[in-house]
Amino acid sequence: MSEPTTTTDAPGAAILEGRTSLGIELGSTRIKACLVDAADPTRVLAVGSHEWENRYEDRTWTYSLEDVWSGLQAAYADLVADAERRHGARPTTFGAIGVSAMMHGYLAFDEAGDLLVPFRTWRNTSTGRAAADLSAAFEQNIPLRWSISHLHQAVLDREPHVPRLASFTTLAGYVHRALTGRDVLGVGDASGMFPIDSATGTYDQALVAVYDGLAAPHAPGLRVADLLPEVLPAGRRAGELTAEGAALLDPTGALRPGIPFCPPEGDAGTGMVATNAVAPRTGNVSAGTSIFAMVVLERPLAKAHEEVDLVTTPAGDPVAMVHCNNGASELAAWVGLFSRFAAVTGSPVAGDADAVFGALFAEALDGEADAGGLLAYNHLAGEPIAGLEEGRPLVVRTPDSRFSLANFMRAQLYGVYGTLALGMRVLADEGVELDRMFAHGGIFRTAGVAQRFLAGALDAPVAVGETASEGGAWGIAVLGAYLAAADEGDGPDLGTYLEQHVFAGAAIDVADPDPADVAGFAAYLDRYRAGLAAEAAAVAAL
Repeated sequence: MSEPTTTTDAPGAAILEGRTSLGIELGSTRIKACLVDAADPTRVLAVGSHEWENRYEDRTWTYSLEDVWSGLQAAYADLVADAERRHGARPTTFGAIGVSAMMHGYLAFDEAGDLLVPFRTWRNTSTGRAAADLSAAFEQNIPLRWSISHLHQAVLDREPHVPRLASFTTLAGYVHRALTGRDVLGVGDASGMFPIDSATGTYDQALVAVYDGLAAPHAPGLRVADLLPEVLPAGRRAGELTAEGAALLDPTGALRPGIPFCPPEGDAGTGMVATNAVAPRTGNVSAGTSIFAMVVLERPLAKAHEEVDLVTTPAGDPVAMVHCNNGASELAAWVGLFSRFAAVTGSPVAGDADAVFGALFAEALDGEADAGGLLAYNHLAGEPIAGLEEGRPLVVRTPDSRFSLANFMRAQLYGVYGTLALGMRVLADEGVELDRMFAHGGIFRTAGVAQRFLAGALDAPVAVGETASEGGAWGIAVLGAYLAAADEGDGPDLGTYLEQHVFAGAAIDVADPDPADVAGFAAYLDRYRAGLAAEAAAVAAL
């Protein structure tokens, strides 16, 4: 069949001519694809998605590589269908492509490129000894989820695959390599594998030497620099789509090879781009299966904190990250329960997830500022900031708590932010100041609720933009569009590009902290901190 030469609208022409940027993000529960106009990345031309879930197998959180590719193909096909439905155009090429995914974890390969052990995701907390050894040796916090923690735990355990190890990477790095043949990472994603020296924009060479010495008694001859991906900043070309990669992404054969790629990034970095939070004194909160805050630093922190790890923006600037393994999954489970109740009672909202979320979130606004004495713990997985090696979701109340639906839903929303707030208090004590905090993620689709409660939890203004629910898939599409603007270093820096070409005139809704919410959440957090003993007891008993 010949390619159509006319379309019904101008976006269709841009799609057919490849004047677009495609962003793909592999999130914890959904793989999203987002197509934007490369000349104006605020114009979203088409979207696609595919839902997936991690598996808990042999006490390890993982995804199979088969699920990675079937999910990517499904999300891409969904986007192509959406482009044709909206604009009468089926894309066969793009101006640029970018891949983003959940950060950290451990994908280990041998010389032939074969996976040596099942993918170990960021959600695993089995690297305690390694993380403690690394934090002491590096004199900075190295979290359990970091890729170097997973490698070092394998080294300490003398796992049989270690002598055969030729490379290890993140999920975004793996997908990018399969599509382009290039073993590279964006600096933001790389900073969650191994510490980055912001002055050089690559791995800290002094710490590379420290690690080789640390590993030597257990794995003689291991050189971590030989195993890590190459590091690139935003705006640098990171390869082209190969014929094999095109067939992997689009088995129909319509997608043409040769499309340039921007450096693959982690979900934290793309979240920063999606919220224009890459300059000092800005920050963002990303809420999904996990929840984390990123704060771009003006100056180094006074000391290391186990609640805070140091990563970078996609441009390589230093960032303080407060990462919590547990975000909105437990909240979504309760919403699912209420949705089923609506279905069995014949409610008209049954089957409309957004309507159920909206109704329950609106109810939370009528709850008491401190959630009426209720507590909700969202810990499905271990949570290092809370001192938990495993998770046990709990709802806790005393006999005199005011147990209402409004208070229950407010407690659930507060619970999403509970552990995050513990970490953010550490940054406040360090004197870190913020001019603005942006938020993105699906829970912010319901206007005026999750955003307002987050402002109360952080005691800071929280902004949400029109692209809040698109999140990282849009963010990596913007980084793809930036590839041409950056002109291999001769164009504007990333912050200037975002400020002048993406967010100029963008519609932003800002929620200022309500004093009653601030006081109510503070009271909730005091009880939350004390109640962690009950959570620890549940882990020990169940």
